[in-house]
Amino acid sequence: MSENLDGSEISPSTSSQSLGELPEIAAIPFGIDLVSAARRNIWFLRTVADSVWLHHTPIMVEAVRRYHDFWMPLIADLTLPYSSPPTILPPLDIHWVWFCHTLNPVSYREYCETRFSKLIGKAGIFDEENREYALMRCREIWSSRYPLESFENEASSDSQDLDTVVVVGGCLKESVFKEVEKQRVLLCSMFVEPYRSEVVYLIAARQRYKAFLFMLLRFARDFSSRLVPTSDILLMWLTHQSYPTVYCEDLKALAIEGDLEKVATLSEKVKEKEFEETKKLWDRAFNQPYEKAGGEVPLTLEGVISIKSPVYWEDSGTDVNTKYRSMLPRFLLEACVFVRLKQRITTSQKDVNRDFLRLQIIRCHSELKLDKAFSNFTNDSWKKAWHFYCEFGTKGVMFDYRRHGGNCLRGSSLLDTVSFRWNDLLRADSLTLEKEVSQQVNVVTSITPPVQAPYLLKCVPDRVTDDSGAMISDVILKMNSYRPQEGRWLSRTVLDHAGRVCFVIRIRVGGGFWRRGGEAPSAVKWEDRIIEIREGSWSYVAGYIGRAPVQKRWWPLQHQRNLLNNVKLHGAFQQEMN
Repeated sequence: MSENLDGSEISPSTSSQSLGELPEIAAIPFGIDLVSAARRNIWFLRTVADSVWLHHTPIMVEAVRRYHDFWMPLIADLTLPYSSPPTILPPLDIHWVWFCHTLNPVSYREYCETRFSKLIGKAGIFDEENREYALMRCREIWSSRYPLESFENEASSDSQDLDTVVVVGGCLKESVFKEVEKQRVLLCSMFVEPYRSEVVYLIAARQRYKAFLFMLLRFARDFSSRLVPTSDILLMWLTHQSYPTVYCEDLKALAIEGDLEKVATLSEKVKEKEFEETKKLWDRAFNQPYEKAGGEVPLTLEGVISIKSPVYWEDSGTDVNTKYRSMLPRFLLEACVFVRLKQRITTSQKDVNRDFLRLQIIRCHSELKLDKAFSNFTNDSWKKAWHFYCEFGTKGVMFDYRRHGGNCLRGSSLLDTVSFRWNDLLRADSLTLEKEVSQQVNVVTSITPPVQAPYLLKCVPDRVTDDSGAMISDVILKMNSYRPQEGRWLSRTVLDHAGRVCFVIRIRVGGGFWRRGGEAPSAVKWEDRIIEIREGSWSYVAGYIGRAPVQKRWWPLQHQRNLLNNVKLHGAFQQEMN
């Protein structure tokens, strides 16, 4: 039995939805909209990651000089006591240095107090139109104050030998440069998954960040080990830190400023034991698993190898679906399932050893059955049973509580079943739901918001077609009053992830006529061969005999080898043509 926050016992059946209902957590105030701020920071980090020029050492040395010598004195003069920070934004290189510097609150505060005798804050600018205005306004002020200093970073990436670059100008500049170098690699590789910027994910992350601060407030003083934040909590913490004055005032209101020194920062290596202790503390405070889908541990654990996501989250500003209407987008989500046995199991130990949970998908993939024996679970901690990626169109996941038969029976009997639908999870607090199975186990399922994933296409062989796009067949011949079909085109049908036909791809390989028992086609010259892509599906006239869709695009084959390679057709076509 775990203890509640007030010292009382909490029941193991307490629902995970209770996290957002705790009044102590809901009452934690923030001086800034962390959801909007986090979305803007994710966009900013992606911009920095894409700006390759910014990561050259000479460029960064110049950026630190501009930050130290020009920007900080400028923003300090414009910052009035007891007023909001001015609504201006520096150029990208200075903004990046400023952002990295604020992520070490102690160092940044000492820097500001040493130079300006006050803490310099940052304006909350989340709208794109306001951001452009703030940048334009900053350019005007900069040009007026520093007429001989360019607003943009004009250093060259190869202007100096990278091995001989030295940051000059005192220890303050060098400390800032070290902060940027420390954060650069880690920050630009984190939060790259597209679901991170979804509002529902950020709202859940803010809720868990509040719970983390509350846990820190209640237990940190009696906790000797460091606390290890998950990636969603870390995102909110870094966002909070990037607004220094707001962060300072919020921590003073909570009276936990000193306790945050026990939290492992992004650049620190942590021990696996520290993470395990953090999980136990979270379980003690809220009676739910600490990890969740989209809330893994991003820090380096000693002795633990980091596993990259098996999903390639392609981030593109344009969607080909707007051009090819026959292609339907796919939406993927990440799901994570934790299981814990009830404190008092009603069945005998012999029966429990024969019991197991079976995971199945509600829609599609009916043959998918993943089993976990009860012997894998305990009643004193949450066990991660499954972690997978799934199509949103599968509707949800269900768990069967089953028992193996006797020695003479090979099958198993169904005792109980529960299901989690993706739509219900999207509406749940922290994108997490807990359910009880047959009064024996508690199952907690969490997901990330579904986001559009790369298209998944497959080509399958189809019948040879004629010049008009009709399949070579007695059926077509009869429909054409036995008029011979002219031309020979090798054809492939392109299917999407759900098995729907998107395109019909054809390549002209022969000419001549065809009639029943008739003539052999004549090969066409290589330079006269054509690739034709028809958008849509076949128009079937009898069974599997039909005509290709009307809308088409075509190119000479000699100019379209890349197209063939992209859809993995070149080898198949070449083999048939030879």
